[in-house]
Amino acid sequence: MFGIYLKRELSRRKKAALVIAMGLALGIALVITVNSVSAGMQQAQDKVLKSLYGLGTDMTVTKAQTAPTSSSSGRPKFNFDAKSNDSSDTQSSDRVMTQGGQSLKSSLVTKVAAQKGVASAVGALSLNVTKVDGSFTQGKAKSTTGSSSTQQGGPGGQSSGSTGAPQVQGGGASFDVNSYSVAGVDVTNQDLGPLATSKISTGKTFTASQTNAKVAVLSKSYAKENKKTVGKTIKISGTKYTIIGIATPDSSESTTDVYLPLKQAQSLGDSKNKVTTIYVKATDSKQIATVKKTIQANISGTTVTTSADLADTVSGSLSTASNLATSVGKWLSIAVLIAAFLVAALLTSSAVSRRVREFGTLKALGWPSRKVTRQVVGESMVNGLLGGALGIALGLGAAYTVTAISPKLTAELGSTSTGGGGMGGPGGGGPGQQAASAAKNTIDIALSAPVSLTTIALAASLAIAGGLIAGAMGGWRASRMRPADALRSVS
Repeated sequence: MFGIYLKRELSRRKKAALVIAMGLALGIALVITVNSVSAGMQQAQDKVLKSLYGLGTDMTVTKAQTAPTSSSSGRPKFNFDAKSNDSSDTQSSDRVMTQGGQSLKSSLVTKVAAQKGVASAVGALSLNVTKVDGSFTQGKAKSTTGSSSTQQGGPGGQSSGSTGAPQVQGGGASFDVNSYSVAGVDVTNQDLGPLATSKISTGKTFTASQTNAKVAVLSKSYAKENKKTVGKTIKISGTKYTIIGIATPDSSESTTDVYLPLKQAQSLGDSKNKVTTIYVKATDSKQIATVKKTIQANISGTTVTTSADLADTVSGSLSTASNLATSVGKWLSIAVLIAAFLVAALLTSSAVSRRVREFGTLKALGWPSRKVTRQVVGESMVNGLLGGALGIALGLGAAYTVTAISPKLTAELGSTSTGGGGMGGPGGGGPGQQAASAAKNTIDIALSAPVSLTTIALAASLAIAGGLIAGAMGGWRASRMRPADALRSVS
């Protein structure tokens, strides 16, 4: 009886049911869209952080750079001698400097790895190589000859030529300056550290036995720019390294140009048993904050930076869109949902008011108030479920459209600390830091809008909640009607 009456009443009031369902559908669709876009923003941010941090890296340990003393400005110096008159004689000099903060003792890697909550720790050394090469050209002295006035008293009164002071013409210097980054990699554990963000596309990576071998892996962009291939050599500060592989970054342009075994990098940078960054993996990703506090408490003078800290430095259109989806989108969704629920409740209550004769007659025939209320709530629940289905369809369509369009977002990551003591990424202490200032690394990310089962479940719950709210209000109104109301309305 309940089902038959429910079907008949909904069929009679198709337009009203559709209006209520569409109101709920729009609110639910907006919730799904905002949630899916927010999830896409989170994925984009994780992609940015992964490209810098590497899979499995939860935090980095560095030490802030100290201010340079009066005797050492910290700037590179180059000394050249004019040792040949031959203008074709080329001179070259490499200046290798550590980057990314003050150097740490390699023994600290073991100490960090022993901390509670740390699964593994790996040290890396970040270097910046500035190469200057070119030649001097010697100038040539030339004298100028000019005519003077007639010399009185000279033989026959004839004029004579005079020679001016010699002048140097030509000469000078022509030098090319090239700067690139070098990362020292612990070849025994490459799952952590600067090379973990890239995959070997050509050649091979380091082996565990190449801890002090003169071999190198180049980033794809650097190899292409300098026309380097596997098997060729690269010369750094007088030492030749054989190129064994070309690394392609997972999701962005690499900020490191050359990868060397850690011991070789330490020799180049005159930093024996030193590292600039310690990459850390926690045993539990949910306890990263606790592990950070433990390391800071037990190893003084260091800066521990997590991926969440780096996420705070993300700017550009990715940050703007993320803030918009998180703040404006969330409150807009809540406002629209409240409005949709109120509209559904008011429309249901209004429909009940127009059914005074019907409900009064049913009560006169013996229907108890609870049965009338159940009837109204049942109709509202059907409207809510219909609105939920329409809302899920609209939300999925909107999410699919965003994914299909894949708008490009830009993420800029700046320094998270002063003096280069930040994270293992741009502006931090990890490999790939070109300058210890607020230089930024820009990455383009395609936005997607994934819809999870949790979001679908949330939409279904909202649909049921909307139906219950509308039904409760309409049912309360219907339960207060008396049979006499129906008799008065009979003409």
